[in-house]
Amino acid sequence: MDLGGRDLGLTGREVAVLQPLGPGLTAASIARRLGSSPRTVHEHLGRVYRTLGVGDRLVAVQRARDLGLLT
Repeated sequence: MDLGGRDLGLTGREVAVLQPLGPGLTAASIARRLGSSPRTVHEHLGRVYRTLGVGDRLVAVQRARDLGLLT
């Protein structure tokens, strides 16, 4: 299993933003949880999507699960 996504080029913060997508949290909920703004969360998610080669959150969650980043 990948150690936090680093092998893929994801930062720790990007992984922290990606993980709550699995249970379906919104950007606003993730932002509150991480003490950030929803806009910042969207920026991180955009980088996550590009890194994973996906276009939306549903596919990102599936890809992250396939890679062992999410359970």
